[in-house]
This record gives sequence, C-alpha cells and structure tokens, in this order.
Amino acid sequence: MKHKVVDLDNKEVGEIEINDSIFCSKIFPDLIYNYVKFQMSKKRSGNHKTKVRSEVKGRSKKPFSQKGTGNARQGSSKGPHFRGGGVSFGPLVRDHSIKLNKKERKLALKCALSSKLKNNDIIILNDIKLKNHKTKILSEKIKKFKFKSAIFIQNKSEIDKNFALASSNIPKVNSLMVEGLNIRDMLNCEKLFITKNAIQNIEKKLQ
Repeated sequence: MKHKVVDLDNKEVGEIEINDSIFCSKIFPDLIYNYVKFQMSKKRSGNHKTKVRSEVKGRSKKPFSQKGTGNARQGSSKGPHFRGGGVSFGPLVRDHSIKLNKKERKLALKCALSSKLKNNDIIILNDIKLKNHKTKILSEKIKKFKFKSAIFIQNKSEIDKNFALASSNIPKVNSLMVEGLNIRDMLNCEKLFITKNAIQNIEKKLQ
C-alpha cells in the first residue's frame, strides 16, 4: 500500500510504497505480550543473593555437647535456625531471561507496527535534518503533529547532530536506531516518526 511522506513541518512531500506483510499484518496481542515479557525478563540483572549455610563465616564444629545440656542436639551453628546462620531457600544469582524464537520476535514486531499504522500513529518523514541545534525551532515544528509522546526511528547513517542536540531537551521525545527497534519503546510512545530510508531497512530486517 501507499503511504504519504511528510517533512518536519507536516507538509506532504510525496508517497512511499510500504510492505503490506509488515505494516498491515494480522495483529496477535499474545505475541506482543510474549515479546514484552521476553524483553523485560532479559533486562533483569538477577544478582540478588543470600548466603547458604556452607557460605556463612564460622566453624562447623558442634556448638555444645551431644548429651547432658538439656538442649536439642546440634551439628553446627551455621544452620538457618541460628542467629547469623545461613538462609534457607533464599534468592540466588541466576539468569531470568526466557527464550523466544526469531520468527516469533519478527512477527511480534510486525504486529506492533501494524497496530500503530491501524491507529494512524505512524508518520513517515522525508528526513530529520535541521539547520541548527535550537530546541525552540524543533519544538515549534513538531507541535504541528499534535502528540503527547513520540519516538523518531532512523538509520545509523542518517544521524543528524543538530536534531540529536535539539531533541534531547524535549520531554517524551526520543530517538531510536533501526537496529534497536523493539516493542517496549514503541508501546511507550503515542507516535512513531520513521524516516523514508529507515522504512526500507525495517522491511529488509523483518522479511
């Protein structure tokens, strides 16, 4: 299908043919959920740790005689029922990440992009180059699009220093490379601004 291309002043400058299999695919909410779960689980550090009885500092000698004290017999003072002893069934350092097939990840990204396009939340830009790095000028330009939050998706080769400096001071406006395209960032913003060249790379990535 064809989609209009605009500039940063929200003026139409042309059209682009976008791949229907990527931007108009069937939406599977469960796949989007699984991708977000996969992404968040991978982000967890998993470095919480408690010491078990073998790691607690101290001796493993019997704290008192086996018989004659009137107390229950004890083999060590490092047990979990002693003060300063090891922790029973406490958290250990582990990997929280879960597996998600490459095909599922690709399909989930297609679903997220299709959902955004269906809600008219994808805007394709000709380019995002600015003549200077003034935040005020960029802020006045993007106000014409009327959004609460947005993310600008571009290629690595397209990075404009003036745009990067100007957008860094605007709240709820972020930039993202095509290589780092992910569902969590897409869902956290209202509008997706994608450059014309980035669209072609996204299609190559998800085919």
